[in-house]
Amino acid sequence: MVADQLASPARGITNVRVLAAMAKVPREKFVPANVRYKAYQDIYFDIGYGQTISQPYVVAGMTELLDPQPTDRVLEIGTGSGYQAAVLAELSAKVYTIEIIQGLAVRAANTIQQLGYTNVLARIGDGYLGWPDAASFDAIMVTCAPEKIPQPLIDQLKDGGRMVIPVGVQPNQQLILLRKFQGQLTWQVVRPIKFVPMLGQAQKMH
Repeated sequence: MVADQLASPARGITNVRVLAAMAKVPREKFVPANVRYKAYQDIYFDIGYGQTISQPYVVAGMTELLDPQPTDRVLEIGTGSGYQAAVLAELSAKVYTIEIIQGLAVRAANTIQQLGYTNVLARIGDGYLGWPDAASFDAIMVTCAPEKIPQPLIDQLKDGGRMVIPVGVQPNQQLILLRKFQGQLTWQVVRPIKFVPMLGQAQKMH
């Protein structure tokens, strides 16, 4: 997976730490049992409740963009299967991950615990609101798409921090890299992307 899909010249994931994390995290533990034999193919899978686990290239690409550092406290919105949280846990000091769908949250937390990640805190909740009592965060990864960047997440991003977030409605979603510096925001449109919509409060905000 790492050599053929991620580090190939066509794909160009070059961050050595990200590639090592992708090589280490057992993706088959996070996909449904009936498709585990395909776990390392460059495809996404339905994980129930209308949600998906992204293809490895998307996970690696967004992680490289976020560039989590060993001392970082990272907030993830949309735990899903828990796979992205595990990758982030390999790269940062602490990961706080929020999932709005209880069934997914419980399953993901169990998987993460079974794999021995002690630096991941998981909760059931509305990711639009972030995790205010743990803020602020060096980096925020969002794996579901609101129509606009939620203000609570901007507020909870540390000065000097960065956020990777898909924004918009299909088929016009864009992956955004947002940076906060001295209270000012800059953002870069990275590329078109396809993610499930953010649920909860985000749906009331259009």
